[in-house]
Amino acid sequence: MIALILQGRMDSTRLPGKCLLPLEGEPLIYRVMEALAAVPCDMRILACPENCQTAFNKYAEKAGFIISTGSETDVLARYCDVIRRYSPELVIRATADNPFVFADAAASLTREAVHKQADYAGYTGLPYGAGVEVINAQALLKAERESAALEEREHVCPYLYGHPELFRIYQPPAPGQWQGSNIRLTVDTREDYRYAQKLYRLINEYTTGRERYTGTTILEYAACIGNQAEQLKVCRQRAPV
Repeated sequence: MIALILQGRMDSTRLPGKCLLPLEGEPLIYRVMEALAAVPCDMRILACPENCQTAFNKYAEKAGFIISTGSETDVLARYCDVIRRYSPELVIRATADNPFVFADAAASLTREAVHKQADYAGYTGLPYGAGVEVINAQALLKAERESAALEEREHVCPYLYGHPELFRIYQPPAPGQWQGSNIRLTVDTREDYRYAQKLYRLINEYTTGRERYTGTTILEYAACIGNQAEQLKVCRQRAPV
């Protein structure tokens, strides 16, 4: 069984309460869950601290996510609590500040991770905020038992890729159509949020269906933001799908 686990919280220091900031009429965290709904898996779980459950509950229910509460600071333990509760073999890790995650790239990475029997898999070269990580559930439980550093507990995966002698690590370059390491798509600052509003509005106006969650579509419209009028005209000439 493959579980997609989305981690979210309310106490971001750089952009407080960002998960509930509006993005075209819905909170950011809901837009993230919408995008992740296009990633094939067996179950989708929002793993959050207990003090966020009330704020997130209706959006998780609307998006088809189960809520699981856990430690506020030990995010690795929060993931492992989900593993102990639902017993998935594989975990797709996503974060709640990435509304432009490439659903098609996530699906491709998951297939490759299964084929390679990887303990940890992640594409390199994607835009910042466009990717997910795919992790063997037993490897995560091992990391929880053995890791002690604050960074390893807060960011979930550093213990795995920091110990290639213990785990099967798979970090290939992303296929060319998804490359864009110079592009920032996450929402971590007020400037990021303003950019996300512009990009989401453009994508929402000129696309429909699951096309809007593909890397090629997102990159195409990202090229229009803040660029020359002629490029924006090209976007506007696209007929909605």
